[in-house]
Amino acid sequence: MAWFKVDDGSHMHPKIVAAGNAALGLWLRCGAYSAQHLTEGHVPGIVAKQYGTAPQAAKLVKVGLWHEHGHTCPRCPQPGQSGDYVVHDFFEAGRNATRAQVEAARTAAAERKAKSRANRARIDDESTANRERTAHRSATDQERPEPQFQEETAGQSRASRRDAVDSVTTPQASTKPYPSTSFGSRGKQASPQDRPQIAEPVRPLVDAMTAAGMAVSWELSPAEWLLLQALIERCGVAVLVDHAGGAWQAAHTRPRSARYFLAGWRSLPSMPTHAPDIGHGAKVVALRSASRPSTTDQRVRDGLDLAARLREQETAQ
Repeated sequence: MAWFKVDDGSHMHPKIVAAGNAALGLWLRCGAYSAQHLTEGHVPGIVAKQYGTAPQAAKLVKVGLWHEHGHTCPRCPQPGQSGDYVVHDFFEAGRNATRAQVEAARTAAAERKAKSRANRARIDDESTANRERTAHRSATDQERPEPQFQEETAGQSRASRRDAVDSVTTPQASTKPYPSTSFGSRGKQASPQDRPQIAEPVRPLVDAMTAAGMAVSWELSPAEWLLLQALIERCGVAVLVDHAGGAWQAAHTRPRSARYFLAGWRSLPSMPTHAPDIGHGAKVVALRSASRPSTTDQRVRDGLDLAARLREQETAQ
């Protein structure tokens, strides 16, 4: 788009006043035509006749706003042919642009638009590539096997990821819990056929916990198995199960490993002499009076000390 520019003071110019409004309308329309078609002030005679009358065109020539073919104005070019006109001082003081200036401006604008479109296309391509990479990474992450948890402390002894995964069961689950070892090494997990059984001294507690609906994993370290045996001798299966039931109900999330109860069980006092054990086949252990040393208490203390030493060795390794 080009513009036919008019000085804001031209409304009182002597030539404008002398031409009158009718002829001035012809001058304005033809000037806009010249700017649109880049004729640089040249007005074809046929266009002048279409937009105005011959007297109006003659008046514009008379007052000096237009020139006919053969004029003597040194600042204005000659019309293309007889019957055509040229606008006087069309380029005066850079008021209106030449054809070359308009075409150069249009070319520059086209180049800017092309560059802008190319930049937008590049940005869109990069955004698409980023979205595709993100989607690929997400798909890859979903296909990867979930890494094992690190052992962590959750108000009890250290629990492994294997404890949390293998022991996710409902209270009504009938699958028997099993340890990774029975007073043995905590090496590579054995196959179901080779997996060692729970030590008999701890079996009554395992069976009682399962019967009470507290199905948990019994994968424990050798030191923890010794500790459990000592706790059974000191407190009895019934007391341990009862205490575990309260902890089970109070837990925010369902315990998955027997380790969850060890800290609470260790804080329990010894079972009174009159308190019977109602475990499955468990024997009642009566504590002797404080005046006479109890061999059972001594075994419990020895078991606790041994369990503590084994745990320290495991931690050091």
